[in-house]
Amino acid sequence: MTINCKGQLIDLTLPKVMGILNVTPDSFFDGGKYKDASAILRQVETMLSHGATFIDVGGYSSKPGAADVSQTEELNRVLPVVALILKHFPETLISIDTFRSEVAKQSIETGGALINDISAGHLDNNMLETVGKLSVPYIMMHMRGNPKTMQQQTQYNDLAKDIISYFAERIATAHAQKINDIIIDAGFGFAKTLEQNFELLNQLELLNILEKPMLAGVSRKSMIYKTLNTTAKHALNGSTALHMVALQKGSKILRVHDVKEASECITLFNKLNNN
Repeated sequence: MTINCKGQLIDLTLPKVMGILNVTPDSFFDGGKYKDASAILRQVETMLSHGATFIDVGGYSSKPGAADVSQTEELNRVLPVVALILKHFPETLISIDTFRSEVAKQSIETGGALINDISAGHLDNNMLETVGKLSVPYIMMHMRGNPKTMQQQTQYNDLAKDIISYFAERIATAHAQKINDIIIDAGFGFAKTLEQNFELLNQLELLNILEKPMLAGVSRKSMIYKTLNTTAKHALNGSTALHMVALQKGSKILRVHDVKEASECITLFNKLNNN
């Protein structure tokens, strides 16, 4: 199970960590934290040294009810950061967290390695064609609506089956656009209630029928801190607990704020499997 990133084959047989770098002022956990070059480079260096295989750069907050950001503003946030990271850490595999095809295109041309799209192509009709032409791996997430409307669209006939059907269609459409390396993200917190998030995690292994590597994004999310009656700031222990569950269910990439702890979780998971 491999993906091709800039000519480098990444083996996902052993799970990998994707470190989150939000360059937005309003992300739910680290919004506004990385405002200048030195702060960005310190964080990237820390994540790489702690075992991150990918750095996921996002310039548009997708938390529920997040304000809209223009394409120009998103480009102005993302492109300089991609260039800055690669200037100092040229081997870094940068994932671009965007649903806009033009942001995807310019970010890959600047040196990005893969695209992470919360909408699986639904919010930009040119996205799948663009990614196919760029010949980069594509992470497609399950979501309904957009960040402003998604929490009003939580009615499902059968949650896991509906998500599998969604991905089956999206994967076929992506393959038609010559996208070869596809990763699926079940979209915890997106168009799902708190209870549905746990139902989905409990049944996550069912998505393995799609025969695509899975990314799990539960780090410090409200499903954790609301259940524990705490805050995102104090949700690291809960995140680690659910990361182990996600790994046991078949996830191959953990998208996280805390790379060191996620890497340790994977080390223990691999040790457990080897015995």
